[in-house]
Formats: sequence, C-alpha cells, structure tokens
Amino acid sequence: MNTTPKTLINVSNVGMDFATDGGHLTVLDDVSLRVNEGEIVALLGRSGSGKSTLLRCIAGLASPTSGTVSYKGEILNGANPGVAMVFQSFALLPWLTVQENVELGLQARGVPSAERRERALRAIDMIGLDGFETAYPKELSGGMRQRVGFARALVVEPDLLLMDEPFSALDVLTSENLRGELIRLWNDGTFPTRSALIVTHNIEEAIQLADRVLVLDSNPGRIKAELSIELAHPRDRRSPAFEALVDQVYGILTGQASAARTTTPATPFGAEPTEIQAPLPKASTGELGGLLELLNAGGGNEGLAEIADQLRYELDDLLPLVDAAQLLKLAYPQDGRLRLSEQGRRYAAADVLRAKEQFATLAVEQAPLVRSIVRQLRHSDDGALRSETVLAELRRGYSDDDARAQLDTAIDWGRYAELYEYDADSERLLLPTHPDAAMAGQPEQPAAR
Repeated sequence: MNTTPKTLINVSNVGMDFATDGGHLTVLDDVSLRVNEGEIVALLGRSGSGKSTLLRCIAGLASPTSGTVSYKGEILNGANPGVAMVFQSFALLPWLTVQENVELGLQARGVPSAERRERALRAIDMIGLDGFETAYPKELSGGMRQRVGFARALVVEPDLLLMDEPFSALDVLTSENLRGELIRLWNDGTFPTRSALIVTHNIEEAIQLADRVLVLDSNPGRIKAELSIELAHPRDRRSPAFEALVDQVYGILTGQASAARTTTPATPFGAEPTEIQAPLPKASTGELGGLLELLNAGGGNEGLAEIADQLRYELDDLLPLVDAAQLLKLAYPQDGRLRLSEQGRRYAAADVLRAKEQFATLAVEQAPLVRSIVRQLRHSDDGALRSETVLAELRRGYSDDDARAQLDTAIDWGRYAELYEYDADSERLLLPTHPDAAMAGQPEQPAAR
C-alpha cells in the first residue's frame, strides 16, 4: 500500500522581479516547496522575505517571473481552483450580512440558493458565529469579522486553505482563542479542507500550528531552512521542546547563515562599487539604546525569545534592532541569544555625550549609507545634499517605500550622531556647520505683528 502523501502544490524554482526606477527589485529567488495533503505548513519570515508574494503565486493571483507553480500536477495559468484564502484585513463586504458574505464564494461557483444557504449556515455554526447570521460587519468585533473570513473560505471546502497573517490584526487573547479553535477543528476531523498554508512573522504561531515550518530569508526571499515539528497537539508553549524550537528559529533568522542579507541590490549613494553594502535596519537609535541597556542590566546575555516576551515585540519589531546592534558591532546573536560586545557594554553604560560620540564613529565605520551621505556632504560645495538625490540612487535597487525607509533611518542615525542635519522644508541634508543647520527641523516662526 502506497502511504506517500499526495502533493497538492508544487512550487518549482520560482522567482519574482518588479521594475523599479532605473533597475529591478528581486522579491523571490529560486524558491521551491511542496504542500501535501493532510498537513499544515507555515511560511515564516520577516518583512521583505516575499511571503505574501509567494502566497499570491500559489493562489494564482500573480504569475512568477520565472519557475512554475503546479496544482495537482497541472501548471497554474490563472486562479488556482483548489484554494481559498483568508486575509489579514478581513476583506468583508460591509453592505452584506454575515451569511451573505459567507455565501459569496458559493455564489461565484454557481451553487443553487438553497444549497448555498445550507452550507453557509453549517460553516457559520462550525466557526462559532451562530446568532450573527443577519449582522453586518460593522456590528462585529475584529475577532468575529475574522471568523466570517474563515467561514467564507471554508464553506467552499477547498483542498488548500491559504492564510495571509490572519491573526496579526487581532489582539493577543482573541488571536490565541481563534488559533486554538482552528486546531481543535483540524484535530477532530471537522476542518473542511485537506491542507493549510499560513504566512506569518510570529515564530510561536508557526510552531504552534504547523507540521512543517519553512523559514524564508529576506531581500530577496529564499527558503533558508525547513523544520519538521513533531510535537503533538495541543502544544504547550512553555515546554522545553517548544522553547527549544523557538530558539532554533531565532538562531536561523539571526545566525551566520543570515550573512547573505548584508548585500543589497543597490549601491548606496556615493559609495564605491567595491564596498560591501549593508542595508540600514529600520531601527531607531532610541530603541537600540533601550535594547542595549536591557541586555546590560541582565548581564549582557539574553535569549531572544525572552527579550521578545519582555518587550511584547513581534519578529519585525525585534529583529531590526538585533540587525542594527550586529551591524554596529554592539551585540551579536548566537544560538538564539543576544550577547553584548565589549563596545556594546561601553555604549550601554556611557553618558549621553559619550554614547553619541561612540555611535557616530560606529555609524561611519559600519553603515555604508551613513558614510556615503557624510562623504558627499563633505565634498559638496555648500555642505548640503538634496534628499531626492539620495532617494533616486536608492530606488535603483529598492522599492519606493524601502528607499524612503532607508533614508529615514539614515536621517535618524545621522542626526543622533550629530553627523548631519535634515531640513524637512527644503528636503536637504546639511552638515552641522551649514548656516541653515541650526534651523533644520525647527518649527516656522509666526510673522511679527
């Protein structure tokens, strides 16, 4: 008897590029994976790893630039007929009742009215929405609206349920309750789908739900590791086995294998092409200082999972700070923990002026974009540099939003280090010695009366 699980989805060498000003942005690069019947798979990664783009390719809502996506052995050329999707933003039609929203997918498939009603009411009952059939979305809490989203997806009984960060818009208690109910439905056999694929940036959520976790690297998105989760449901997040898996994932996301993230598709403005380019993590100097002080107070060595719990930070909140600390050689991750370096200890213990001096030195040495801006300002005729000049160069390898985020971080770091100022009115970067630098960022004075 053949016990090999049947493959529903086969993603083969998928790449996805988008055009940018003067170049292109690679979001996915050579991604291959399978989703089999009877399993829950989690795609885990930080922002920029292409998780949602990959999900859209699997749903047939986007066509990859290279590679193929197959459903039951047939290469997709349009919408995937075997999937249904749950979105982060609920995506309900506000002028329809709960029951009418749930019936939408069935209506699109031409299911007769009486059958639509019967199946919709059954899905509403299963997902815990009894009594809300005639309510409108505006009458529901976020958790109840997401239940409608699940009922609408499950009512069509898809082979594969796709979930794009379905719990991230909910409060902690509501998301925990909904995750628990879905797992109970899955385990007791009443879940009306054969498989599920969930996109998340929450490590504990991935380990709590999935049979397999695929960890994606960022910029571009590549599968960095695959973990089989052998723990029985329901899973105890306080168990040593669960905590060990959390630490393992943090180690994957922050370990030596992540060194590939230190190259960017763009050369920061004014940099020599031979320089090793490191993107600036989206981390404020204030948060970074707070993280280092927290580490120093705890002896200079703390588990990343414990730090996240203390700060109530998600993956995309904590890891940019870890990246920044590592980039500036103030701390380094090791085996799921974060350890202060000697200069990190000095920085955490220093007074404000000495900390700023140390940060200025490290930013120029270790952050190429900051160094490039300082170099260009010092070589300019008037000690000024238009921000649009920097943005135009960054857009050669970043999306508009990411280019802006890079510049915003560079402005924050440079201001804190007193390397340069920024005048929002004229949108110029200025050396501190520039005549306009003293007025940069100051509110406009009212005219004399």
